[in-house]
Amino acid sequence: MAESVYKVIELVGTSDESWEKAATAAVSRASQTLRDLRIAEVTKLDLQLGDDGNVVAYRAKLNVSFKYED
Repeated sequence: MAESVYKVIELVGTSDESWEKAATAAVSRASQTLRDLRIAEVTKLDLQLGDDGNVVAYRAKLNVSFKYED
């Protein structure tokens, strides 16, 4: 097997419905400009709250890796 190098970047996805949709949004958008996405690791989940204390948005922070090419 040939040696490979992968780059890891951090992304934050948001959704007004769920953490799963927030993570999916981040990966979906990244896949439009990055090739060979390999792994997406959710590192943090949090909520954005409105003035009334209700949930405004779900946020998912991810580390995403892709194959590094020269």
